[in-house]
Amino acid sequence: MTDAPGPVAVYVHWPYCARICPYCDFNVVRDRGWSDEQAGLVEAILTDLSAQAMRVGERPLASIFFGGGTPSLMRPDDVARVIERARALFPESGEVEITLEANPTDAETAHFGALRDAGVNRLSLGVQSLDDAALAFLGRNHSASEARRAIEVAGSVFGRLSIDLIYALPGQTVEAWSAALTEAVERGFEHISPYQLTIEAATAFGRAYERGALVPPDEDRAADLYEATQGILGAAGFEAYEVSNHARGTAARAAHNLHVWRGGDYVGVGPGAHGRLTLEGARTATVAERRIGPYVRGVAAGLPWSETSHLDVRETAEERVLLGLRTVEGVGIGDLSVLGLSMETGAVAGLIEDGFVQVADGRLAATARGRPVLDAVLKTLLT
Repeated sequence: MTDAPGPVAVYVHWPYCARICPYCDFNVVRDRGWSDEQAGLVEAILTDLSAQAMRVGERPLASIFFGGGTPSLMRPDDVARVIERARALFPESGEVEITLEANPTDAETAHFGALRDAGVNRLSLGVQSLDDAALAFLGRNHSASEARRAIEVAGSVFGRLSIDLIYALPGQTVEAWSAALTEAVERGFEHISPYQLTIEAATAFGRAYERGALVPPDEDRAADLYEATQGILGAAGFEAYEVSNHARGTAARAAHNLHVWRGGDYVGVGPGAHGRLTLEGARTATVAERRIGPYVRGVAAGLPWSETSHLDVRETAEERVLLGLRTVEGVGIGDLSVLGLSMETGAVAGLIEDGFVQVADGRLAATARGRPVLDAVLKTLLT
């Protein structure tokens, strides 16, 4: 059994993208313009949200996050409908963070004002790079000049802004990455998410890597780029409150992401969306049908999920460790005790002695030394 459920967040997955990036392994499809399919998907998302709210009961609304895909391709009126439905289903207490991911093309930038009027109060810009050659390599459909224009417009429209950047590209130097990161800082973002390029097998980059046509930086260069990231952002007043997320002050942290990392419940709607819900007293993992047609038909039949599983006490604790150790907050000692881990002996004691983790105020957290090798730290703890 779990504790009494608290606030619930809402994640909305909009799968359409104007272009499929070669590094992306998310659940996405090409956007070919407004269609009956998209209209039907909006209705299914609204129906799914209402049905899941009935299952979880009346709960306070923690946050709303529109991800994808490219949710800035949604019609602003439909974004407003989803927000209104979520607010009607879950009571609010104070201002609720409503984030929408956007690409910085001129076409999408033109909708920023309408998205704000729809209720979005935080924009996450998928700039990825401010260099035209890097953007071409990443398969992006915007230029560096478009990105800079989008940043200026977004800054005049939204009170809260985040930027995504990708580094550790083939051939990238520390000097070039440092210059790009410094420019992002100087443009006034309160939240910066720098991600090392990850080569996923089922992507165009994954296939190029297998052929030997793509060679990522070696471990030493990747480590140098990581250290440059921490140094530049730290000097600018950013805290790495999560492995790949940096914020200027606690108020700038992403409330939705923190809710998920802390083990909060969240409803996932849209094709392929994941959720974590307390159902019948049990922590329950849900995964929606990935393909649009089966998802829409599944919602209509009352069966939107392709997978559901009740997590037992141990599985819940493992998930909290996996997510919590990514954050500066770490995880409670109680979650480790459930897994049979002791602070005095075994894996935890060894990691503490080697300086990869530390214990403070009843919580275990990764140190500055442990965060770059967090996957290895987690493997040591959980296997």
